[in-house]
Amino acid sequence: MEKQDLYSIDPASLSWQKSSLTANNGQCFELAALPGEGVAVRDSKNPQGPHLCFTAEEWVAFKGGMEKGDFDSL
Repeated sequence: MEKQDLYSIDPASLSWQKSSLTANNGQCFELAALPGEGVAVRDSKNPQGPHLCFTAEEWVAFKGGMEKGDFDSL
């Protein structure tokens, strides 16, 4: 699926999940699976607000960077 096609999916139709580590403190984001193994991300405090869509390749690269510590300085 092309990147622009991911944004045509109604975010209300997605099954959003948040980490169990957030302890319901309201300081978290939510993820939803997209077709083609893509992932959508949104702010849990603003579920009606904008969201970001990532292709499977982009998500794999991001997760790999997290695992390697590429973003530890942030």
